[in-house]
Amino acid sequence: MALSAEQFHRLVDQHGPTLYRVAYRLMGNRHDAEDVVQDAFRSVWDSRDRFDAEKGERAWLIAILRRRVVDRWRRKKQPMPLSDHDETTPELVAPVEPEQGFSDEMQAALQCLSEELREAILLVVVGELTHQEAADLLKVPLGTVLSRVSRARKKLHLELSTRLSS
Repeated sequence: MALSAEQFHRLVDQHGPTLYRVAYRLMGNRHDAEDVVQDAFRSVWDSRDRFDAEKGERAWLIAILRRRVVDRWRRKKQPMPLSDHDETTPELVAPVEPEQGFSDEMQAALQCLSEELREAILLVVVGELTHQEAADLLKVPLGTVLSRVSRARKKLHLELSTRLSS
């Protein structure tokens, strides 16, 4: 079943802030996060005929966002091409970092985690996916995601305690 324009706009309104928070944590800055979320929603619109209502919307959107982030990381050394604004992609109003708890300390602590731990905790905590949805997205067993999230929380707690006490 193809995604209608009305459904698409609802997805942007409902899930846009969460995708932005995940992108911000993965990319490390507001500008790149905004760009990658716009790229993700452009991909959502372009692949609207493959929308599967049986799967969770958020999991589908975060899977697309994750692919756009990886694409961006791969091209990091190359200049990013500017593209024309797509009329079908509504403007996202990005949340202001301080109101969303986007502290420099938290971002620095996240960067101290391995990629596997950081991605697991961001998908579950910031992306609000279930542990099973994160496991399916990462193509790892459920126990692996549970373990990664637990280890990431412990390491973040230790890292933030150290940073804030200094």
